[in-house]
Formats: sequence, C-alpha cells, structure tokens
Amino acid sequence: MAIKFGCQGSTWMLDYDIEADMLDKIMDDIKNGGFKGLDMQVALLGRYKSDPQRLKEELDKRGLELAALTLPTAFIGGKESPTERENTDYYLNYLKQFPGAKLNVPSRVGPNRDNLLQRQKEIIKGANELGKRAYENGITASMHPISYKTSYWRFEEDYKILLEGLDPRYMGYTPDVGHIIFGGMDPVKIFKEYLPLIKHVHFKDASKACEWKKMGEGDIDFAGCVQVLVDGGYDGWIMVEEETPEAQLQTTETIAEIGKYVEKNLYPLLTSK
Repeated sequence: MAIKFGCQGSTWMLDYDIEADMLDKIMDDIKNGGFKGLDMQVALLGRYKSDPQRLKEELDKRGLELAALTLPTAFIGGKESPTERENTDYYLNYLKQFPGAKLNVPSRVGPNRDNLLQRQKEIIKGANELGKRAYENGITASMHPISYKTSYWRFEEDYKILLEGLDPRYMGYTPDVGHIIFGGMDPVKIFKEYLPLIKHVHFKDASKACEWKKMGEGDIDFAGCVQVLVDGGYDGWIMVEEETPEAQLQTTETIAEIGKYVEKNLYPLLTSK
C-alpha cells in the first residue's frame, strides 16, 4: 500500500460521542481536498451505520477508501463494558467489509488522574484483550492516546508505560502528533522510538504552548515525522485533522488548505528515496 494521506473526522466534529448524519459532506470535502481516505468516529456514520455496503458504494464513487473507524473505549476495571464489547464486535464485523481498514481505539479521558497507575494497567489489559479479539477477526487494532490534562496518557512517562505494555502481536499504536506535543514531547523522537508499534498515524498542528494551529503554523515537524516513517518502511495511512476554533465552521476550506500543505510539503518526501 505504501503511505497514503486521508482525513480524520474530528475536523468536522470534535466530540467522539455526538452523532451526526453528515458523512456525504465529509466524503465530498475529503475528495475535493485531494485526499484518498477517511478515518471516521463511529458516531459520524449516520445513515451508513447499519449499511456498510452502501458506504462502500459511496466511497467507490468518490475514489476513496475507509482507512479506519475510531471507537473510543474506557476499559473500566480492565475490560470493555458489556455495551463497549457489543459495539466493538459490531464494528469489527463492519470493518470486515473494508479489507485493510483498521480499528482506531482512543482511550477515554477520565475526570482526573487519581489512581493513575491502576487505571493505566486496566486500560492496557483491556486494550490487549480487545486487540487479540480484533486480530482473531482479521482486523488490526491500534491504540490512540490523548494528552489532555486529565488523560491517563499525558506525559512521556505515561507513554512509556502504555507503549511498553501493549502486546505488539495484537495492539498497535496510533501516534497523534498534536497530543504528543501537548504532553511536552517531541513527535519525531516518539516516532523513532516506537516505530515498530505504529500501525496508524494522526497529524494535526499545535504549538509548544498547547494551542491548536493551522497545519504548518505550529511547532510540529511534520516533514521529520514523515521521513521517519518513510525510512522505516511504514506501510499505512497518515490521517490529517485540524482542531482550531474555526475549523469546524469552515471544513471545506480547512481541508482544502491542509491538502495544499500536504501536496507541497509532505508528498514529495514519499518519493525522495
């Protein structure tokens, strides 16, 4: 497959849990921005939630692929809740209709960082069990840490616990460069250190002062991250998104601008070797 660029649904809707039937517009924005695929939180599947074949037809019409579905999970007590497990099983079956598409699993952010090590161990245990079930169903699952203030995966020491605790046979890692820099880390360094575990990638720009920026206006070395992936033989998707306040108000224009940045600054790196 080599490296392809697509878009993640957070540009259109930041909250993973707000349901909306806007996927037709999202697909059109992605196509018009020059991207090849989408990674969509399941809440945005809308009319396609119960009809994967119809979604496949709409993607095919636009020359797009489903790169991943994003399914946030809490893993309270070290396992999926009955509802979480039911949802996971449903979307694992859904993904079977899209060969190669991954299950992207953000760890839900808690109300605080109390009992931190216990919660971290629970999440790792639950994630590995989910990953094994995905593997047995022919699906690659990948863990997506989020570095907000009350996240269980905020700082470098937290990432070390997570990424050394995930079972690489079953659960991969989705680095999100914005959340990495929010945690005071260098995305290029994290990419180099954990490259063998990386199965999926999220790009959005931010400053070291923890402010979201338009792509190319923050402090993230996107070219450096891409070069690490190219040099390491990464074979997968890079999904772009933007979390600036204006992004959701102007999604068509935002995706078009990101597309121009990617075409000018990142695509050339894919053929530089």
